[in-house]
Amino acid sequence: MRDNLWATSLICFVLLFEGVTLPQVQQQSRTLVINGQVGEAVVVQLNGRTYVEMEALARIANGSLGFQGDQILLTLRSGSTPATPPASSNPGDSAFSRDFMTAAIEQMAQMREWASTLANAIQNGYPVADNWVNDYREQAAHSLRLATVAASTEADRKGLQLLNNEFEAVRKWSNKLVEARKSMDTAKYAMSASALQDEPLSQKIITCGRFLAPMLASGNFQDDPSCH
Repeated sequence: MRDNLWATSLICFVLLFEGVTLPQVQQQSRTLVINGQVGEAVVVQLNGRTYVEMEALARIANGSLGFQGDQILLTLRSGSTPATPPASSNPGDSAFSRDFMTAAIEQMAQMREWASTLANAIQNGYPVADNWVNDYREQAAHSLRLATVAASTEADRKGLQLLNNEFEAVRKWSNKLVEARKSMDTAKYAMSASALQDEPLSQKIITCGRFLAPMLASGNFQDDPSCH
């Protein structure tokens, strides 16, 4: 069960921001990282949510997929890789501590919820209220504070800085969209499926999210200009 939960968490942050600014339906081949195993899978994005082909999910995770009556049986085995990367034993090395990785995964999930919900509302012309946008922002900020408390190694602190940078980019992006909605300047996003995604700030957020996902999955700190 622990292996399954960890694999599910990895999938969530590997796909971070992939559903932020997309048309109603989009199908693409993407790289998934599950328990350190890397593979290609078909990803379908529908109304701001991301769905992964189950056969590919089982294959990448060294698992199995079966059918019994009206039940779908998906088993994800631990395989040759550990359920979680080992905690850092040397504060000066590049490995993340387990507590920080857990908090970082939650923080990224909260940012994804914040961004994808707002983008879906903007693209579909739904009302955008300050109170629910603020709620999403505060949830992400709270998760970021927990990640800050959990950071105990040099690698953790470096990773935390990238998370802070991504949070600030999403906050700036969110404020911009809320103000545009108040001034009725969001029609262009509804008319073009790619208008929101193509904006520089959106691209920065998406690119950084795509870097952070496999970086955290590897269990070791790396750096990239997209997160600065």
